[in-house]
Amino acid sequence: MKVAAVQMKARLAGVDENLERAEKLLEEAFGQGCEMVILPEFFTSAVAFHHDMLKAALPFEGPALNLLRDAAKRHGGYAGGSFIASRDGNNYNTFVLAFPDGGYATHDKDQPTMWENCYYIGGNDQGVMDTPLGPVGSALCWEMVRTRTVQRLRGRVSLVVGGSCWWDVPDKLLPLPGKKNAQRRNLAIMNETPIRLAKMLGVPVVHAAHASDFECRMPLVPGIPYRSCFLGDAMIVDGDGSVLVHRNRDEGEGLAIADVRPGRIEPSEEPPDRFWIPELPLLLRFAWGYQNLHGRFYYRRASHSGRLEIKYPGTK
Repeated sequence: MKVAAVQMKARLAGVDENLERAEKLLEEAFGQGCEMVILPEFFTSAVAFHHDMLKAALPFEGPALNLLRDAAKRHGGYAGGSFIASRDGNNYNTFVLAFPDGGYATHDKDQPTMWENCYYIGGNDQGVMDTPLGPVGSALCWEMVRTRTVQRLRGRVSLVVGGSCWWDVPDKLLPLPGKKNAQRRNLAIMNETPIRLAKMLGVPVVHAAHASDFECRMPLVPGIPYRSCFLGDAMIVDGDGSVLVHRNRDEGEGLAIADVRPGRIEPSEEPPDRFWIPELPLLLRFAWGYQNLHGRFYYRRASHSGRLEIKYPGTK
């Protein structure tokens, strides 16, 4: 099947604008004959530590779900992407794969990454979606670099779809040991992650991405802005790890399109016997630890105070 991994330049927390942008990209991809189009993680908002993100959540049964279902049904294909979805009193990072018949399947990301903890909580499903194509896996951003994701998908799916909103370390920061190494390693991990996941599962992987610049705040460091970018790297990888198509960040917004044959082959790489698949630099592991703690506290406080709001596009 002809598949598109979308690379977006979403505006941070700009839900109305991003929904319009996503709709145009879906139409462009389906207009080029694609049978499946995958939008990136957080396609409605991107994500960073910014006060506007408190208004970025959408009701699950709302405009983002409707956008995906309408596009899939109208074009007789599959449309997917994740957004911050509010239901049952909490927010989740929910990936939706919509089907040609109007149905859909979902996956909630298992654990928020760093400042993502400020805006949603993790889910507990296995990431295996029942679809008319058979069982399809979903993995979002740093789910792809955890061995437990491989363990729950291996041998159970014939295709993995998802994407990332993978940010870089800040352009300017107080001198910290290992910053340059962390930047280089962060980019290298991003480049290799969909490839290694495909090898460990023996199935094709469709990875959509963000490629915009952004500015936000530094968690727990008042007065210091965090200026950076999302790393891009939309790609589609075959089950043996061969890159079928790749769109790097410098190519900006657009489509990475390839013909994909869902199915399993013998995995060519074994997952390591540890939590992370790659070796993470010390600076990234430090940020992971302190921002996770801060984010969980921030989410609870924002929830209890009513600062977390469900966003309805078209309203102020």
